[in-house]
Amino acid sequence: MSEIRFTGTVDHLAVRCDELAAAVEGYEKLGFTVESLFDDWAMVRDARGFGIALLPPASKHPPHIGMRVETLEELERAAARENRPIKPHRDGTSSFYTKGVDGQIVELIYYPPDYGVEKK
Repeated sequence: MSEIRFTGTVDHLAVRCDELAAAVEGYEKLGFTVESLFDDWAMVRDARGFGIALLPPASKHPPHIGMRVETLEELERAAARENRPIKPHRDGTSSFYTKGVDGQIVELIYYPPDYGVEKK
């Protein structure tokens, strides 16, 4: 058996959409709630916490599979093994992108304990 590159839980899929506002509205009608909404992407989640990142044509983010790791240390170890830089994001998460099986893009992402808590 080969060495395990990284582990994580599938957190979200990032998909292209033609028009962001219409896509968000469409997923809300399917029971998803909006977690994040920016000019260049949105994250919607179902009742169990699975997310779909919606990427309009101008988004700098690539379509990808998002895998959540539980600790920042896990993310750092995986990034070192993959020789990839970690990027902190405006929503408080940190992540890096790497190649998955057959060239798909995989994002390993860490959500800090205070993620989603409004800052005063």
